[in-house]
Amino acid sequence: MTTPATLPVTSNSDVVLVRQHVRTVAVDVGLSLVDQTKVVTAASELARNALVYAGGGRVRVEIVHNGIRRGLRLTFSDDGPGIPDIERALTDGWTTGGGLGLGLSGSRRLVDEFDVRSAPGEGTLITVTKWAR
Repeated sequence: MTTPATLPVTSNSDVVLVRQHVRTVAVDVGLSLVDQTKVVTAASELARNALVYAGGGRVRVEIVHNGIRRGLRLTFSDDGPGIPDIERALTDGWTTGGGLGLGLSGSRRLVDEFDVRSAPGEGTLITVTKWAR
């Protein structure tokens, strides 16, 4: 079993390493290929958001259990400027950057559980979980 790991997100190469590590743990958990792809895509988007909007952060990757179910939980944290309007940030098409505005909302659709906590000047904490079927 893979032990929890905390990975830095300070460069584009770190985003690639996060993707690789999440894929490895998703396989260990027993996620289907489709669910592996979903959680890796969400991890990539959230890591890139931490890098672009907060100047970097970190992600904790861990296997979790709920009775006999196994899952993969990812906790992204940063000390950036925070998200002033979380509800708006979760709206498809809304962006403060030059992207499509699908990072947060798209990531939310790809996982089973999604929680975001943020406030201006306080950084951001996003926790996502994908359960094996």
